[in-house]
Amino acid sequence: MKNYQGVIFDMDGLLFDTEKVYMNVNVEIAPNYGIEGMTHDYLMGVVGLSDEECYETYRRDFPEVSQAQMDAFIKDGHERVTEVFASGNVPLKPGARELLTFLAEKEIPCVIGSSNLRKFINLLTEKANISHFFKGTICAEDVKRAKPDPEIVDKAVALLDLSPAECLMLEDSLNGARAAHAAGVDVVVIPDLIQPNEEMKEKALAISSHLSEIHAYFE
Repeated sequence: MKNYQGVIFDMDGLLFDTEKVYMNVNVEIAPNYGIEGMTHDYLMGVVGLSDEECYETYRRDFPEVSQAQMDAFIKDGHERVTEVFASGNVPLKPGARELLTFLAEKEIPCVIGSSNLRKFINLLTEKANISHFFKGTICAEDVKRAKPDPEIVDKAVALLDLSPAECLMLEDSLNGARAAHAAGVDVVVIPDLIQPNEEMKEKALAISSHLSEIHAYFE
């Protein structure tokens, strides 16, 4: 087994059970802005996309909705999600705190590499009291292109001051696996809402069912 020296964590669906929060908020408020058909099934198709990519997808799929309406929908959604995150009631994924503690004890540096916004990442990690486990964060504001482009992963590797071969990335989505693979970083996928397809299996070092299984890569 390779001797990994650092870990890159995705956030949504990997560290935190957030995907359902986004979905529930969007489904609830969409009719208020004339958006018909934004169901949980529809939103499964945008899991893993950046905010910018989601916006472009919504504009394409709901052309009857004006830009002003769509912008108001996005703004309202961000405000409601912020309220949920600020409540401190968004759970960590099972085994997350234990894995972070284990890696800290092993003196393995960790960073977050996420397509999400910094304000959401900071809010969640601070409320969960896990910010101190991370050397830093690479997020949407730090890159021109979100996952599956490898830019987030490339910058996360640089933040760790390691080579790609020395890093292990933990992901839950296909776009995340694509980004890691393109950056030359081994990736273990712990699926959240979307089960792995053949491409994900090909690009991942392994598919795991629980974060506790990651301990074995450092023992």
